[in-house]
Amino acid sequence: MSASASPDSPTPSVPASLAPLLHPTFRMLWGAWLVANLCMWMNDVAAAWMMTSLTREPVWIALVQTASTLPVFLLGLPSGALADNVDRRRYFILTQFWVAAVAILTCVVVLAGAMTAPLLLLLTFANGIGLAMRWPVFAAIVPELVTRAQLPAALALNGVAMNASRIAGPLIAGSVIASLGTVYVFVLNAVLSVATGCVIMRWRREHIPNPLGREPLRSAIRVGVQFVFQSARVKAVLARIAVFFFHSTAVLALLPLVARDLDGSAATFTMLLAAMGSGAIVAVLFLPRLRQAMTRDTLVRNGALLHAAMTLVVALSGNLLLSMLAMFLSGTAWITTANSLSVSIQLALPDWVRARGMAIYQMALMGASALGAAAWGQWASVDSVQYSLIVAALTGAIAMPVVLRLVRDPGQVENLTPAAPLSVPVAERTPEQGRIVIAITYRIDPARADEFLALMQESRRSRLAQGALRWELLQDLNEPGVYVERIVDESWTEHLRRVHRVTEADVALRERKLALHIGEEVPRLTRRVMVAP
Repeated sequence: MSASASPDSPTPSVPASLAPLLHPTFRMLWGAWLVANLCMWMNDVAAAWMMTSLTREPVWIALVQTASTLPVFLLGLPSGALADNVDRRRYFILTQFWVAAVAILTCVVVLAGAMTAPLLLLLTFANGIGLAMRWPVFAAIVPELVTRAQLPAALALNGVAMNASRIAGPLIAGSVIASLGTVYVFVLNAVLSVATGCVIMRWRREHIPNPLGREPLRSAIRVGVQFVFQSARVKAVLARIAVFFFHSTAVLALLPLVARDLDGSAATFTMLLAAMGSGAIVAVLFLPRLRQAMTRDTLVRNGALLHAAMTLVVALSGNLLLSMLAMFLSGTAWITTANSLSVSIQLALPDWVRARGMAIYQMALMGASALGAAAWGQWASVDSVQYSLIVAALTGAIAMPVVLRLVRDPGQVENLTPAAPLSVPVAERTPEQGRIVIAITYRIDPARADEFLALMQESRRSRLAQGALRWELLQDLNEPGVYVERIVDESWTEHLRRVHRVTEADVALRERKLALHIGEEVPRLTRRVMVAP
């Protein structure tokens, strides 16, 4: 990891929301991220506007956003698994040049006069593949660059980058389209993508290979999904993000048609997007105070309700200034909700699975956005743009409070700091194949059996979250106070990986289990290799 500002060094007086920018490496990569998002918005605006010249069908126009976001849903998990196992710097660079190559290809097709609506969707999908591969690795990098206390501000600044590009990207794209033509937006996109890759190449991050080797892709994906299923907090965040973005994407997906209905100019479309981005940037300055005043769930609920209300205003106003004000406020709601959920999931992920966890988070976000864009676009085709937005606003206002009530966030943040293994497993004969079966025998006072059983459910969650294939608890028929915790690992190497994933929270859990053990010695532990199914 590159050197960054030392926590002990003198810190200039800056607002807490801007403090991460004092770290040189974060500042450099944040700039690269800003330009990368600028390219994304320029490409999306150019593609959306070009689609309006190829067809007037609302569903085709809405599908531009679906084509842009669907790759994240399809490829996010493999991308996250790779980002947790390879050199993140090289991987980040590769994604930039992929985006540049797609932009160059798009230029060639447009110049040849061969662009069609289906081909435009295909090229937008290919560009989305680059975004799908890039986002998890950048999300995993950010906690390396700043202190834990500065992480919420760093994530908010990432939101600023997204929304500053939401303003500048459409403005630049609109100006270029009006003066030179759509093809030159794709040319500029390619140039900036190459430049961003060159900036990332300046980052001198030291990649430390895992002494156990790279985790097989299939196993890495399984473990990532398994971790998410065992984390109540991560599942709560995913439910919230899916509901919010399914409904909030309606106004973005149909915005080109809203602009057409207002006065039909590209400048109107640009101003509406710029208003939303401006609202998000302004809101970032107030996020530290909002986080102190309200819980995360309260911020999420209020943000979702405000966004729904502003979607309703956009649907009903028919006035450019009023619509711009509504888009400004929807931008404040968007960044408040998205930042609250992003911070929650980052704090719920240990570093060894961070990219995979963030990939699944992004899959939920982009999958909901893609599905929402298609659904609200189809509704607009069958009925009208106005009624589609009205339904999205009303259902969004109802859905978020329901999800907050039904899918509870436990609120407790575990200490996910890596802990040294209590003992490194050794074997006289290291098994080259075969599943490893670990058995731990406890002696428990029958009067405290219920307490022990409740604790073992936490142990089950912990073992499976670390990657165990199977977990079970056995009770001796002749001695009811004797319990055997049985864990199955995929192989000896995967057993070692799981042991090295121990966190301080796992150590604390082990101490609580030992406190209930009444034997004279510590619980007996055995490791065996499975030689037959």
